[in-house]
Amino acid sequence: MTIRPKIVENDPYLKPYSDIIERRFHKALDKAIELCGSELRLIDFANGHHYYGLHRDKNQWYVREHAPNATAIYLVGDFSHWQELPEYQLIRINDYGDWQQTFPIDKLEHGQLYKLSIHWNGGKGLRLPSYTRVAIQDPQTKLFAAQVWAPLKPYRWKNSKGPKITYTIIYEAHVGMATEEERVGTFREFADQRIPEIAKAGYNVVQLMAIMEHPYYGSFGYHVSNFFAVSSRFGNPDDLKYLVDKAHQYGLAVIMDLVHSHSVKNTEEGLGEFDGSRTLYFHDGPRREHIAWDSLCFDYGKNNVLHFLLSNCKYWLEEYRFDGFRFDGVTSMLYYDHGLGANFVNYDMYYNGNQDEDAIVYLTLANMLIHQVNPNAITIAEDMSGMPGLAIPFYDGGMGFDYRLAMGIPDYWIKIIKELSDEQWHVGDIYYQLTNKRLEEKVVSYAESHDQALVGDKTIIFRLIDAEMYTHMSKLTQSLIVDRGIALHKMIRLITFACSAGGYLNFMGNEFGHPEWIDFPRQGNNWSYWYARRQWSLRDDKLLKYHYLADFDQAMIELFTKNQALAGFYTYKVFEHIEHQILAFKRKNLLLIFNFSPTRSVVDFPIEAEPGEYDLALNTDSVNFGGFGLIKEPQTYFTLPVTLSDQRKTFGVMVYMPPRTAIVLQKKE
Repeated sequence: MTIRPKIVENDPYLKPYSDIIERRFHKALDKAIELCGSELRLIDFANGHHYYGLHRDKNQWYVREHAPNATAIYLVGDFSHWQELPEYQLIRINDYGDWQQTFPIDKLEHGQLYKLSIHWNGGKGLRLPSYTRVAIQDPQTKLFAAQVWAPLKPYRWKNSKGPKITYTIIYEAHVGMATEEERVGTFREFADQRIPEIAKAGYNVVQLMAIMEHPYYGSFGYHVSNFFAVSSRFGNPDDLKYLVDKAHQYGLAVIMDLVHSHSVKNTEEGLGEFDGSRTLYFHDGPRREHIAWDSLCFDYGKNNVLHFLLSNCKYWLEEYRFDGFRFDGVTSMLYYDHGLGANFVNYDMYYNGNQDEDAIVYLTLANMLIHQVNPNAITIAEDMSGMPGLAIPFYDGGMGFDYRLAMGIPDYWIKIIKELSDEQWHVGDIYYQLTNKRLEEKVVSYAESHDQALVGDKTIIFRLIDAEMYTHMSKLTQSLIVDRGIALHKMIRLITFACSAGGYLNFMGNEFGHPEWIDFPRQGNNWSYWYARRQWSLRDDKLLKYHYLADFDQAMIELFTKNQALAGFYTYKVFEHIEHQILAFKRKNLLLIFNFSPTRSVVDFPIEAEPGEYDLALNTDSVNFGGFGLIKEPQTYFTLPVTLSDQRKTFGVMVYMPPRTAIVLQKKE
């Protein structure tokens, strides 16, 4: 089979690498055929979660485990007083390394704790089964034990599936820190309190962090130990199902952070030396440990690893009805050196032999599988390297992700806020940076995510306002610094949102300018939850200015959604004036005009526009959004013959634009 070289057709600079692109395609295709036959039904292959682990049928329990290096395995727990008893010993059933045992139905009960005691030549150790679905952490020892999960009344779904999303407007959230109290929030609280608010704000996708079980809360969920287990800090499996169900009820899709880029080193609750060997799931030698993350790196060349990870993808889609995934740490997976310190300034860096083609095959197969399970599923790649083909279809020479994260955009905003005075903001460069993408790929744009809020860093609002957030966010006080920060916060979000091509993302609380940073409980802060929460009361207090930003965010999303101005449409630059810092561009029937100048107003300034009438649909300077109200509202603009600054004669609108202001004009039908 040959591929349609669309990726090369769209980018002639890839032509010298077409042989490598085609080789990667055939390597993935051959692996899919090897695993599941010529029909490529990975959906029939990725069923490890149905085979391995602890299961109950009508008359008995059965447990299966894959541990080829083991010499003996016992199920131990509450039911055996944590002793190795013959009746709970597993039997090796094949040369592949599978072990199995069955038990009468009265031998185990829902809620009991258990582990595997695995013996190997030269040693033994307690382990959580590799397909553990519930793991409970002991508050004193911090160690985990698996829990028998078989409630008499299984959760009954009320909503069959999530909506089909044509343009992702993502609300990135962490359930544990979604409460204002100094504690860990729960799935049920998030479902009842946050889901209705997210839907009302206009978002259509919720992206949940830290769902897979992780030993250390402060890892933000990125040091996973038990890939099939729901993090018990937030609740049990039924609680998570309730959350997803509630989101679907409100018309929201739910995706989760999927961490297949590495795993914790832990052995008892992780996979580190599961059956006494170092290489069951991971590399050995110098490739075993991630030098930056203090974790273990999967060996994607092993079929049992592919089976484990692909089954994991299907499990979360099938068991919890997630609508897709954001794949974390894709850059780390793609390159032998994890992309550390690389600047990716030329195409050789994507095809120079530093690429882990086994990982590329895995990511390709994962996307193939996910879209077999759910054709409407959403897959997003977190890649900062810009690997060509990441987010284009497999048969066009790509890996099949639906989107890539536009990770350079938040870095760009940080750079100009930190390094340039307001007078130096170059509107042409801003527009270029926000619209620069590969022709064939959809991207998720964002001004900031959770990454920019972590301790030691600053959110955009904190960079703009800093210490005055503590003293001048009351409506009873005035501050030029706060005025500037609120104005630019709205403009940055509007232009990032409006220039996006495929999707947009916001981290929980940043829409209203949540103060300070994120810092999880740890020894260094005396195990405090003060910075691991969201202060919703700031947004809800109408005597404070935070609600202006939340109200603007909602109005922005509502306007673009109502006009279907995002899906399938791209921006068209109408005008830029570098000296005046004026930028105008169109998106479908919306005309957006920005004045980034901190001091210069423009009066009766001509902006080219198609003949017709335009309503003022959104105004960052509205008093409803914390502005000064210098632009008349409501207002209709009429086109007339104009002469532009380059002396070109055309039709346009004449606008008044105060400093640090953006407006959106909606063309009347």
